[in-house]
Amino acid sequence: MLKIGITGQNGFVGSHLYNTLGLHPDKFEKIPFEASFFDVAEKLEDFIKKCDVVVHLAAMNRHTDAQVIYDVNVELVKKLVNALEKTNSKAHVLFSSSSQEEKDNLYGKSKKVGRELLSEWAKKSGGTFTGLIIPNVFGPFGKPNYNSFIATFCHKLTHGEQPEIQQDGEVNLIYVGELVNEIIAQIAENTTKDSYEVPYTSTNRVSEVLKKLEDFKKLYFEGGEIPELKTAFDYNLFNTFRSYFDIKNHYPVKFTQHTDDRGAFVEVIRLGIGGQCSFSTTVPGITRGNHFHTRKIERFAVIKGKALIQLRKIDSDVVLDFYLDGEEPAFVDMPIWYTHNIKNIGEEELYTIFWINEPYDPTNADTYFENV
Repeated sequence: MLKIGITGQNGFVGSHLYNTLGLHPDKFEKIPFEASFFDVAEKLEDFIKKCDVVVHLAAMNRHTDAQVIYDVNVELVKKLVNALEKTNSKAHVLFSSSSQEEKDNLYGKSKKVGRELLSEWAKKSGGTFTGLIIPNVFGPFGKPNYNSFIATFCHKLTHGEQPEIQQDGEVNLIYVGELVNEIIAQIAENTTKDSYEVPYTSTNRVSEVLKKLEDFKKLYFEGGEIPELKTAFDYNLFNTFRSYFDIKNHYPVKFTQHTDDRGAFVEVIRLGIGGQCSFSTTVPGITRGNHFHTRKIERFAVIKGKALIQLRKIDSDVVLDFYLDGEEPAFVDMPIWYTHNIKNIGEEELYTIFWINEPYDPTNADTYFENV
């Protein structure tokens, strides 16, 4: 079992990598890292001693003074190299550099210098080093105005603001889940690559991305309709967009109910894509679910009875409670990386309609059990 430590494990890419490694406890042991380790040499050295693999993601991306970015990033690498040397580590070190290496900015220069310092360490020590040159990364939970223009656009559109395009050009992009899979593949390969260009998975104009997100806002955020998603990029962009909702205040969303002397009619979901729709009854006191997905889009719609739907982001202790009643039919959609359940809290049977965007496949279930 490989013991893997991630500097910057609580950052955008780091948290996704940390959580994904947790899906494979039979293969990987995660060695916890805290940013304060960089301030105490002994703690950093103790961390290094425990690791077979170190993924160095800790870095500063933005600051009003570019020189501060350069100094911080280079200093972090120097501290890491010192710890590796003092512990005589033979760990496989992976370093996240950037496609901005060759651009005339201090951030890109700091990444290039850091990669070269770690490459020199590997040559002197006999360690293994992979210098990852990474294109622009987007995905759920990125910080707006920091990690990606997509994060900024998504946050603004879901919080009553209108994004502005500063420069409309073509951008090479990789989804954070795809990047994480690439990092894990490089860990498994375990060979030295001083400079490895991680392939981007899509190229998009900034204005084209904004148009897609504006469509998501109109159709899904405001209308509850799952939009047509034609490509892997569309799916990844949609799941990214969904992660910026103020979930607690957005759900549950009440359906429009049409009634006459025959009874009631409710449209549960309008689709631009297919998927699987199912129906369940649940007796009082019973809880279903307690699992999460990393890619699937799912809707729980309560049409009869009383239910408590609970959500919790898997790296958080905050539980979100939603109370639904069939007297006012409503739905809650499940964000990716949120474990969720539904409990019958009434005195009669609970009737629930479930929709998910892909039929269940036991060989690729994307269903991970964890109690809310």
